Amino acid sequence: MKKQWIALAVTALVASSAFAQANDTLAKIKASGSVTLGVRESSGLSYTLGNGKYVGFHTEMGERILLDVQKQLGLAKLETKYQPVTSQNRIPLVSNGTVDLECGSTTNNAGRQKDAAFAVTTYVEEVRIATKANSGIASIKDLNGKTVAVTTGTTSVQHLRKHERAGGIEFKEVFGKDHADSFLMLETGRADVFVMDASILAGNISKSKAPADYKIVGEVLSVEPIACMLRKDDPGFKKAVDDSIKRQIADGSLAKLYDKWFMQPIPPTNTTIGLPLSDATKAAWANPNDKPMEDYVKK
Repeated sequence: MKKQWIALAVTALVASSAFAQANDTLAKIKASGSVTLGVRESSGLSYTLGNGKYVGFHTEMGERILLDVQKQLGLAKLETKYQPVTSQNRIPLVSNGTVDLECGSTTNNAGRQKDAAFAVTTYVEEVRIATKANSGIASIKDLNGKTVAVTTGTTSVQHLRKHERAGGIEFKEVFGKDHADSFLMLETGRADVFVMDASILAGNISKSKAPADYKIVGEVLSVEPIACMLRKDDPGFKKAVDDSIKRQIADGSLAKLYDKWFMQPIPPTNTTIGLPLSDATKAAWANPNDKPMEDYVKK
């Protein structure tokens, strides 16, 4: 009987240790010597060049965060694994431990904070409308009877419907599996507009075959704080991530990184997105916080 109790105690201790590590990302990283960064394949902040190569403002910022984590843990080497995520699976993959840190283009809102934690805001996004330059569409009022492309799992079309100028406007929605698919619908004429974050619209336009054929138009539909996402109830890892971001803001390296990815020619086509650092993003950096969109809009 005594041996059985000892065996049960050992089993419980092992299970408790495994549970603790699952909720302690720093311990998990130190024990494994590896970390998984969630990235996007066609976002304005994170995208792929193919062959497993991921780049962009948020991707490189995430890599710098993980370098700081490596230093904090005293690791001589840290293997970074890249896991592409979509709008639909990004939260589940963070929650179940597949992804340790997701630095894509995720809006921090109250609903998502029930399932995940967010680092301090690193980009403030404006949701806009992209269309063909010759479409004649210049505003929400021009969308009546039109087809609107939106990416599955995003909130953009909700903001369009809720906008004060959308009253009485009827439009058809078509859903892309990711941002590249949604832009393709606009490119091939299956949609009249693509409603999404301005950085994503600008990024897809800059990489298109004929960037001059497109324009971003109309009212700002929403202002949203974008942040890296991590598992809930992991204060040690969240502090490490936030501290790294605050350092990058304070020493000016984050501003230089923004200039690199938004104001200079970028791969794969060597085109420039051309989105200057906005006053809203500057304000977020001046007062780092992880407030959700609902509180952010009230400020």
